[in-house]
Amino acid sequence: MRATQLYAPTLREYPAEAELVSHKLMLKAGLIRKAAGGVYSYLPLGWRTIRKIEQIIREEMDAKGGQEIMMPIIQPAEYWKESGRWAVYGDEMMRMKDRHGREFCLGPTHEEMITTLIRSEVRSYKQLPLMLYQIQNKYRDEIRPRFGLMRSREFIMKDLYSFDADIDGMNISYQKMYDAYDRIFTRCGLKFRPVEADNGAIGGGHSHEFTVLAPSGESSIAYCESCDYAASDEKAELKVIHSQEEELKSLEKVLTPNCHTIEMVKDYLNVPIEKTIKAVAFQDDDGRLILAFVRGDHEVNEIKILNAVEGALHLHMAEESAITEAGGCAGFMSPIGLKDGTIVVVDSTVMEMYNAVAGANEVDKHYINVTPKRDFNSEKIIITDIRMVKEGDPCPHCGQPLKMTRGIEVGQVFTLGNKYSKSLNATFLDENGKEKFFEMGCYGIGVGRTMAAAIEQHNDEFGIIWPRAIAPFEVVVVPVNAKNEDQLEYSEKIYEELKAAGVDTLLDDRRDRAGVKFNDCDLIGYPIRITVSPKGIAEDTVEVKIRKNGEVHIFNRNEYKDKVIELLKNL
Repeated sequence: MRATQLYAPTLREYPAEAELVSHKLMLKAGLIRKAAGGVYSYLPLGWRTIRKIEQIIREEMDAKGGQEIMMPIIQPAEYWKESGRWAVYGDEMMRMKDRHGREFCLGPTHEEMITTLIRSEVRSYKQLPLMLYQIQNKYRDEIRPRFGLMRSREFIMKDLYSFDADIDGMNISYQKMYDAYDRIFTRCGLKFRPVEADNGAIGGGHSHEFTVLAPSGESSIAYCESCDYAASDEKAELKVIHSQEEELKSLEKVLTPNCHTIEMVKDYLNVPIEKTIKAVAFQDDDGRLILAFVRGDHEVNEIKILNAVEGALHLHMAEESAITEAGGCAGFMSPIGLKDGTIVVVDSTVMEMYNAVAGANEVDKHYINVTPKRDFNSEKIIITDIRMVKEGDPCPHCGQPLKMTRGIEVGQVFTLGNKYSKSLNATFLDENGKEKFFEMGCYGIGVGRTMAAAIEQHNDEFGIIWPRAIAPFEVVVVPVNAKNEDQLEYSEKIYEELKAAGVDTLLDDRRDRAGVKFNDCDLIGYPIRITVSPKGIAEDTVEVKIRKNGEVHIFNRNEYKDKVIELLKNL
């Protein structure tokens, strides 16, 4: 490709709308252009990188036995109604009707589509295991699309679905995909970590997110430096903190005027925050009141609440009237004295406290000397881990202090079990002729997010620094003065030689000043730049600059090609 033929409209300044580095650089370097909020066009340079990521994905999916298919983007509502997700998926689903009034959606995911496809075609265990994947657009009506390709309404995803005869087979498929994802993101040149994750709206069993480590990431990750444990903050398991045993004191109600926060209570009563019990009140989509209790220095993890309370899909802060109706008092709550039937979730660590402080469900009053094992009705409450992880918490595997970092989720693998095969009545006949539900897995990669994450991780003040495997071009050949016939001819010979050697090469034959072209090379981030100058022609040498570290090499014409190919292997 010649730069004079390449559509790559770079910008002089960063667009004001962009916040993340990746968003700024993709716009400035001419990789994408905004069509609407959360909707982008991919320009040639960006699309070349997308295609290279997709090719890596295809090779690794095929190597594990995956077969590529293509399913409809427009999905009939009846499949979603059959699975029970049409009414509960939420406002992110883009819904529509055809001219006959039939309901459809633009696919946010494809569990229903793939399951209904397989249930009508696969009837015997002899046809299993089966792994089918596609790479196509998905649609989710984000309430606030932002950060470029990180959170958009239309995005490219690879999703693979596995079908197995039993749980052991499903776990084998899961491990195959886990290993494939490790290879994919390694080949893309990313520093990443697989972390235990929550399944969210997809549902099912266990899950791992593949997270690219970057300060700009939306995901918060807890990890251990002493073992291989890592988990998202939503999923991180936390060990129960056992308080030192104390002689039990009698429960007592005391005045705490205007002390409606934990900070106020601890200061007024002069007690450590670790001796207080914090209350957070939620309601779910059905209006049910859910009261959560954690130690005063801890935070409630809403995902863990949703997993603990059967039937709860979304949470919002509770109305004060709902709290009052349950016998509670906003700002002064505890499980003591609430009406029967109120959903109460207490963190396991709270149950190990002695002589603590908790609300008395009366205005300006708290209980002191609360010992939850004695004072809470354990038969009528849910006791489980519901707190948010924080740095320094003990690792659930080895007990060493956990560290926290930020990351960008680029892929996730799930075991689904028979969640969808059961709801959609997708069965096969086993070796004994008995009808069974498929055991399924689901495996997704955000292709555009992977490109954006690579930029977040590989950039400097001059622009992008592409890993070689996903760079739009591996090498750019730049004549200092393309108006000079000798320089252009010399550059074209190098360009043709590298192409013939299988190197993905761009010839920057524009007649712009050398500084303009060099700046564009750094902005776009080609891994290697070869500069052709009058001095080089006279000495029959080429100047090779590595974008990653700025190293400059001068190679003789008869050796440069092998040297460039060798350098590329390490980029």
